[in-house]
Amino acid sequence: MADNEKFTDKATKAVKNAGKAMQDVAGKASENASALNGKVIDQAEENTRAAFAALRSAASVKSVQELAKIQGEFMKEASARSQAQIKEVGDLIAQFGKDTMAMFQPKKD
Repeated sequence: MADNEKFTDKATKAVKNAGKAMQDVAGKASENASALNGKVIDQAEENTRAAFAALRSAASVKSVQELAKIQGEFMKEASARSQAQIKEVGDLIAQFGKDTMAMFQPKKD
């Protein structure tokens, strides 16, 4: 009978630990989604500000050459900004994965 109680105790503890781990992972996933959404919104705001700045500059041009120069500069900056933003989001997602996998590693006592 004592063996059955030990097994039951171990099984109960394992199920409770698994449930806690799932709650922890779900909480972390929610935090990660919020962080990612915030980052994307920040980037959209940055891109919108840059676009409006370019539009303001374009509105005051005196020649087609000047307009072409502003447009070329904007596209060059937008491309560089886009690459940096993609890297930021990729790095953030990679870190989320690392953090999540670490949650499943045995605790060192």
